[in-house]
Amino acid sequence: MLLIRLLCVVIFASLSVYTAPVLLAEPNLFPAFFGAIAGGGWQGQFNLDFLFMLTLSGLYVGWRHRGTPAGLALAVVAFLGGAMFLSVYLFVQSFRCKDVRTLLVG
Repeated sequence: MLLIRLLCVVIFASLSVYTAPVLLAEPNLFPAFFGAIAGGGWQGQFNLDFLFMLTLSGLYVGWRHRGTPAGLALAVVAFLGGAMFLSVYLFVQSFRCKDVRTLLVG
């Protein structure tokens, strides 16, 4: 469990350091993100793949909370927040669970 927690901290810290200047330089990510998908090519393929991973992340968090209103709200945040949200979510949940299986399966 310690390795998962460390990985979550590294992911969150790395993304925070990388995202802050990018967000300041280009605060609206949607035109670039969906423009690359519409334009085709590898950047568009990567963005579409990432969009599906965000969808699965949101569905996982919503399912893990059994579709409760709070769980659905967390699912939306998971979809929009990506790995930055999921790293914090799994870090917090790792202290509430006894083992990795409980952490991942619920």
